[in-house]
Amino acid sequence: MTQPRVRTEQVEAASLVPWATLVTTSKGRERPEEPCDLRTDFQRDRDRILHTKSFRRLMHKTQVFLAPEGDHYRTRLTHTLEVAQVARTICRAVGLNEDLVEAICLGHDLGHTPFGHAGEEALAKAMGIDFEHNRQSLRVVDELEGDHGLNLTWEVRDGILNHTWRMPEPSTPEAMVARWSDRIAYINHDLDDAIRAGMLRPDDLPDAASQVLGDSYRDRVNSMVSSIVQSSDAARAVVMPRDVTEAMTELRMFLFERVYLGPARTEAEKGARVLETLCQYFREHPEELPDKRSADDTDRRVVDYVSGMTDRFALRAYEDRFVPKGIS
Repeated sequence: MTQPRVRTEQVEAASLVPWATLVTTSKGRERPEEPCDLRTDFQRDRDRILHTKSFRRLMHKTQVFLAPEGDHYRTRLTHTLEVAQVARTICRAVGLNEDLVEAICLGHDLGHTPFGHAGEEALAKAMGIDFEHNRQSLRVVDELEGDHGLNLTWEVRDGILNHTWRMPEPSTPEAMVARWSDRIAYINHDLDDAIRAGMLRPDDLPDAASQVLGDSYRDRVNSMVSSIVQSSDAARAVVMPRDVTEAMTELRMFLFERVYLGPARTEAEKGARVLETLCQYFREHPEELPDKRSADDTDRRVVDYVSGMTDRFALRAYEDRFVPKGIS
């Protein structure tokens, strides 16, 4: 009887496009491991990420809106799941490796700070470093989760590190799908959340972008995803047509102007100030830091601890140390 893992590897070789990444050609893990009878190495990576504490904490980390009133606003976890869904749709339609892209997407934001990008900037300012959540995400899977990290495959690690657009182009087409899917997901769901919050009205969106992408959330996502599928199939590389890219960029700039640097920023900066204060506190009180693996580097331990906090844990840590308790 052929092992389930081997059958999956055979299906990949027979069904994926020639330029897809096959798990059998993976560069492997830093520490060699015996293969699993049931799952491929990319499937094992996905499962390892899914079961981490860092992944569960994404549920209570801000995407854009800090402690919103209402149950339907995105968190860092729901963002991650939407990125993975978009990426799997593209990979299945094009004929790329779904297991690889899912593992990359599930791990891409594990190192993100609480309080969104304002928290990322606050931590960098407080610690005097160039903090980048993609590099911290790689550190999470390499060092901080498990006894000796997760020992993920080279391709998943490359995709996590290089999912942001300021990094070099990643080494696999699946990682490029993850990069595009991250942007497709956050532009569309942040617009959706901003409309739900009353910051925007549907007819506020730029007319030019709407003409190319459509007027609804569903139409915009479908336009972006479909354009990548059609263009990539023809080009044998993951690409988006110029007109769709320009429309998406226009929406992104609109979000920065009307949402990210507007009311949402004001709320997020409240959390950012909390984060700055906590960084300063733990630098002065390293004995309160829980992780001793980098005991010779207090700043590294502060960054690991504070960036890993959820919004509510950070607020509670701040209140415990700086908010006077009532006298009974």
